[in-house]
Amino acid sequence: MEDLGAVVVGVDGVGAVLPPHSPALPTTDLNSLVEALDPTVRWVTWSADAVAAAIRAGARLDRTWDVAEVHRLIHGGWAAGPELAWAATHGLDPQDVPSAPTGDLFDLLSDELPPEDLVRPDGHLRADAVSGAWLTTPQRCAAFAEAARQVARHQHEVRRAAGPRALATACAESAAAVLCVELESAGLPIDRAAASRLVTAAAGPEPHDVAEELASRQVRDAPVLAALPGTGHVDLRNPAQVKTMLARAGVDVPSTRKWVLEAQVGAHPVVPALLEWRRQERIATTYGWRWLREHVGSDDRLRGAWAACDGAAGRMTAQAGLHNLPAELRPAVAADEDWVFVRADLGQVEPRVLAAVSGDRAFAAATRENDLYSPVAAQLGVERSVAKIAVLAAMYGQRSGSAAQALRGLEREYPVAMAHLQRAQDAGRRGEPVHTFGGRRVRTDIPGSDGSDDDGRDTLSSARGRFARNAVIQGSAAELFKAWAATVRVAVRPLRSRIVLCLHDELLVHVPQEYADQAAATVDQALTDAARRWLGGEQVRFVADTSVVRRWSEAK
Repeated sequence: MEDLGAVVVGVDGVGAVLPPHSPALPTTDLNSLVEALDPTVRWVTWSADAVAAAIRAGARLDRTWDVAEVHRLIHGGWAAGPELAWAATHGLDPQDVPSAPTGDLFDLLSDELPPEDLVRPDGHLRADAVSGAWLTTPQRCAAFAEAARQVARHQHEVRRAAGPRALATACAESAAAVLCVELESAGLPIDRAAASRLVTAAAGPEPHDVAEELASRQVRDAPVLAALPGTGHVDLRNPAQVKTMLARAGVDVPSTRKWVLEAQVGAHPVVPALLEWRRQERIATTYGWRWLREHVGSDDRLRGAWAACDGAAGRMTAQAGLHNLPAELRPAVAADEDWVFVRADLGQVEPRVLAAVSGDRAFAAATRENDLYSPVAAQLGVERSVAKIAVLAAMYGQRSGSAAQALRGLEREYPVAMAHLQRAQDAGRRGEPVHTFGGRRVRTDIPGSDGSDDDGRDTLSSARGRFARNAVIQGSAAELFKAWAATVRVAVRPLRSRIVLCLHDELLVHVPQEYADQAAATVDQALTDAARRWLGGEQVRFVADTSVVRRWSEAK
């Protein structure tokens, strides 16, 4: 087994570093803790968030083992606190983990525990250690760090027994968790003046009181109401009233969702007016003036919390709108003066991942082309557009529509890939967990009834099946992406560059102008290297569309 160190940060900078073969190093300030972290050691943490103060103080932690992220890999779901990881390692019932003290009278009734004991008589960790309140001395931090190392050693054995890929995935997920802390700390560069202009164009001038805010709403509402004169007062933020208004115009829709309205765009002028209203309203209410005030700092950086796993298939998530920024606001994401962005977007990643995880050699051959859909179309004897729809429909469990016949062709020409998806779907329908390429356990036992509805809507088992069918691909793609991001994170550091955004399949790297071309080449090479390690070979080709831009909106 790899030698593991461990690190814990406690209260007010107190902490402890446990090198692999040396006595514990107690610390009373973050700087000394950071200096004690040998970059050649793989450091165990309960979670990247638990040592975020050290990361912000300069700890690189390029080689880590994140107990929480590995627990999520092994057991699925989101909950992965130290108490649960400890319980899982020691065969304890997770339902019996103690609750953190609340300070009320009921705490007086709880069993007394010697102040320096980390483990309770029932084998569980003491609750105030899990909450962090107990970590007030270097000695206590050292005991908590040793507990983390015990759990990590057990997890390491479990992942190693599952194979080299499972072990490598655990390391990449751990690195991604550290990257998440760095992303939140550094922030995304924003051109505040441009952002203000774009918000003004969509939401009107910044309101200074309630009256001005209401007036701005009326200005946004006016074009919609003018498209249907004589309707009287309609609250456009009330879906029931909007449906009634549309019915008066002869537009009968089951809901007011965007995709439903887009199908009716030629039915009446009120529909395109309503779609434009929706766009402006979203910016005004979600990405408007309050968003700028609360999330863009005085240093013109957009910051929000990041997570390396969504608790389902394992995709990265972010708050403060970082993962849902409207295209209209992307011109406001601008590099600093004398800096640029290297933007790289994985091309056709999910079908390429399907070829990799299924082991379908015929499908893998199609990935040798820059455009995977062209050789698939030729093999099926259909147009490229039909082949694309069929491949995407196969991964999402859609069997009707114009691509139905092409889907049957996929099953004939690429039976190994299609069988891989079908096995996942069958397991999901039964409520059984499925696993990604890197071994993440994805639960499909969604609560609810398996009965079908009278109106013909899909049963819960069907929904579970479709979720599982896509999760084995989407989750595997997320693992490849994080392995790539972790590789880029370290590779571009000598160029004074850093990742500032991870958006599903897309990386945005902030780079000094003089290193732009070198950084772009480094990002591309990192994909080749990460994919080879992730796949264990070069059977499948992965590609990225990489460009150098000043503003995010300039990327095509």
